[in-house]
Amino acid sequence: MDRNLRNIILWLLVGSKGGRTRVRILKLIKERPANVHQISKELGLNYRTVKYHLGLMLEHRIVEKVGEDYGAIYIPSRGVEENWDEIEKIIGVNER
Repeated sequence: MDRNLRNIILWLLVGSKGGRTRVRILKLIKERPANVHQISKELGLNYRTVKYHLGLMLEHRIVEKVGEDYGAIYIPSRGVEENWDEIEKIIGVNER
């Protein structure tokens, strides 16, 4: 895994206050790409909360957005997909 990606994962998903929420969102879209409304409904989170966390992950290239506006679908970025096994190990430590 690229050192930069590892540092971003450690900071964004493990070392910051909203990390657990971002992990839940990332795991969901890894399993099934979804829009903000679908994610908020599935995880029982506020729409704006989901939008905020997706925005952070988008900014740091953890997720990608396919489409525009309300119906845009979020998917894990290519780097996340390619390094998923290692990312799971990192975020798995955070879930204990």
